[in-house]
Amino acid sequence: MVDTTSVASGELFDVAIIGAGVVGCATARRFAIAGANVVLIEKGSDILSGASKANSAILHTGFDAPPGSLELELVRAGRQEYLEIRETLGLSLVQTGALVCAWNELEADKLASIEAQGRGNGIEDLKVLSATQARETVPSLSGHLVAALEVSGEHVIDPWSAPLAYLTQAAGLGATFLRNTELHSGQFDGHWILKTSSGVINARSVINAAGLYGDVVDQRLGFEAEFRIKPRKGQFVVLDKAAFKHVPRIVLPVPTEITKGIVICPTAFGNVLIGPTAEDQDDRVRATVDTETLRALLKRGVELVPALEGMPVTAVYAGLRPASESKAYRVFSRPAQKAITLGGIRSTGLSSSLGLAQHALKLHNAFGEKFEPRHDIPNIGVPNLTETQERDWQRSDHGEIVCHCELVTKREIEAALESVVPPGDFGGLRRRTRAGMGRCQGFYCNARLAEMTKGRLATSLAAAEEGQA
Repeated sequence: MVDTTSVASGELFDVAIIGAGVVGCATARRFAIAGANVVLIEKGSDILSGASKANSAILHTGFDAPPGSLELELVRAGRQEYLEIRETLGLSLVQTGALVCAWNELEADKLASIEAQGRGNGIEDLKVLSATQARETVPSLSGHLVAALEVSGEHVIDPWSAPLAYLTQAAGLGATFLRNTELHSGQFDGHWILKTSSGVINARSVINAAGLYGDVVDQRLGFEAEFRIKPRKGQFVVLDKAAFKHVPRIVLPVPTEITKGIVICPTAFGNVLIGPTAEDQDDRVRATVDTETLRALLKRGVELVPALEGMPVTAVYAGLRPASESKAYRVFSRPAQKAITLGGIRSTGLSSSLGLAQHALKLHNAFGEKFEPRHDIPNIGVPNLTETQERDWQRSDHGEIVCHCELVTKREIEAALESVVPPGDFGGLRRRTRAGMGRCQGFYCNARLAEMTKGRLATSLAAAEEGQA
């Protein structure tokens, strides 16, 4: 097991990474491959406890990223590495492509400039389509469509298995993962002395990948805050898998200065997402949903794809993006203190995470500390959860099926519980197996899951449900 609740007294790590979201997990992998002795600390009970657990799961090309920006550079680098390593790590890729849809003449007039920006960003596989041409690829689109920009390289992936694979590979190289470990303060005295809820951690350098708490962590490390996180809530509606045939491609809006807008998106799991909204708030923990907003999302979805009328809703949820006062990534390097901040990583974090990890290593190399690269990189493969590849239930020896909505087998659940990076709570188990994430949302399988996980999760299923009552 990679999980521990404390570290050996006096152990000196090369790098301490704060925050086990997708960026933190990717960074742990990159530094472990480089030869560093890594510790990854997370205040939650599992990886992806913050912003990374709720997103639209799109692998972006960077066609609409700000030209010349660090975000563009790292989205492209992260996407490229994902495509290079995905088969080795068993990661998903559902090649959907996307349409940026214009629903009036004003929006249609903007498509040419979006195409030009995309080509300037190095994305060549772009094409402006007439409404008729666009509906040939997505017949269910509303007759109100005026035109669309085809972006063939935008795809969807499993957003939870990727960071799990990154950390699992890092663990195979000796990385340590400390869950339920909150940073209280840090002091640099030749090396970092980090006071946490799990005790003191010593490290030569520190990387802040704390997402929604990026500015807070910088302050706890003794730095003046160079940015301020302003959480941006996004609400989503998840439609039943019957909707998938009507949305074979990602349907994007023409973006505004404030937001990329509401997307209608197929998922790797066979559902369809509608969302997210963009609502600024002060609360960094709670992301609530409200009925009127969800109804508005559904209404807009039906306006754009009329075939979604009356489609059952499987789930609703909301997530928080670590937005700041600037649209740019908030990345800072402090060589004198051997500290790096990877902050303000908003909606493109899933796509750019591997690129951010590469960038962090380059910044760290400038500190003058070199590692001996590892060549014994373990081959690991995370279980497939996507509908486009064979699942465990389709094998003749699958055994008991525990979750009948998502067809999750007992063998899959046991494998997750016994894995190198096991779930720390029920949310983590759901993300690793999809148990309880189907039409009934656990109504029929939760009792069996509670029985199977008794004493094996930091937060039991029974306790979690009591807390929600």
